[in-house]
Amino acid sequence: MAILIRPPRLPPRRGPASGRRRAGLAGAAMLCLAAAAPTRAEPSLEMAVKATYLYKLAPFVSWPAQAWSAPNAPLLICVQGADPFGPLLDQAVSGQAVAGHPVEVRRLARLDAGSGCQIAYVAGGPGQSQAQALSAVSGAPVLTVTDEGRGGAAKGIVHLVIDAGKVRFSIDAAQADRNGVSISSKLLALAVAVKR
Repeated sequence: MAILIRPPRLPPRRGPASGRRRAGLAGAAMLCLAAAAPTRAEPSLEMAVKATYLYKLAPFVSWPAQAWSAPNAPLLICVQGADPFGPLLDQAVSGQAVAGHPVEVRRLARLDAGSGCQIAYVAGGPGQSQAQALSAVSGAPVLTVTDEGRGGAAKGIVHLVIDAGKVRFSIDAAQADRNGVSISSKLLALAVAVKR
C-alpha cells in the first residue's frame, strides 16, 4: 500500500509590488466595467458612469509635487461651470482616497491655475467658457476632463465620448505633458484615441 503525501502549499506571495499590481489590475478592471455599462437608455446612468470615471482616472495619473499643498492634501476633483452630476459625483468619491490623498469635490464658476484642483471637469458656463477655463489651466498640473455631450468644441486632456452606447474616452498625451501630469500606459491603452 502506497501512502501519498502532498507537499505543503506555500502561501501566495504578498509584498508591496504584488499589492500595487493587484490595485492596478483592479482599477483597470473597474474602468473596463464602467466602459461596458450601456448609457443611452438612462441619462442618470450615463452621468453616474462619468462621475465614476473622474475618480477612477486618478490612480493612473501622476502629478508633480507642486500640485499638492501638503503631502496629505486632498485630491480635488473640481467641476467648473454647469454641474451635470448633482449628487452622483459626491456619492462616487465618498470616503475614497487615492495614494493617501482623501478625495474631495469642489464646484467652481471659474477655473484658474490657483484653484488647487488635480482633476477638473470643464463644462463651461456663463462666467467662463469651456475654452477660457482650459486656457486658464494650460501648463498647470491639472488633469482636465471634457465631455462631447456638453460644452463647446474645446477638449481637455481626457475627453469623454459615447462609443457604441458606452462611455469611453480619448487622451491628449501632448497636453498632459505640457501640464506636467503623467498618464499611465495602462490608461493610454484603454483610450479610443491618443493624441501625441
